[in-house]
Amino acid sequence: MSHTRTLWEEGREPGRQVVALGAALALTAVVIDVAVVGRVSLFFDLCFVTMCVAVALAVRPTDFFTVGVLPPLVMLGVFTLLGFTRPEAIADPRDGVIQAVVSGLSHHSVALVVGYMLCLGCLATRQRVGRRPEAARPEAGGYAANRSGSPEPRRTTSG
Repeated sequence: MSHTRTLWEEGREPGRQVVALGAALALTAVVIDVAVVGRVSLFFDLCFVTMCVAVALAVRPTDFFTVGVLPPLVMLGVFTLLGFTRPEAIADPRDGVIQAVVSGLSHHSVALVVGYMLCLGCLATRQRVGRRPEAARPEAGGYAANRSGSPEPRRTTSG
């Protein structure tokens, strides 16, 4: 019987490539957002959350740690670049670099938390699915109670 991989088993990209992909996606979202709106908006937040899930699904299991620490570092890196080049996109134009980065992180903290939790949740699910024995996987024939020839479950009540 051929084993078809589930969504949780698909990721096979090396950690370095996934980090580069995540950074490129976040920077692309910022460039588009700043070009269209003039500041970092909800568009970036939605792209950031999507990027967090995408990198968690794309990475190979041996590089889970790399992606597990990626979302906050990507957002910090992007906002640091913006703090140096275009602080008005994330904060008041008169703010210094550090204040602009802190303001940007605080304004987009919901996207950071949601993206990070979804990333860690995907990695945890992939870890659990990867450790499951072959015989317990539904695509490999199911659980022992679901095999043909197994008796039907019975429910008894007292009283």
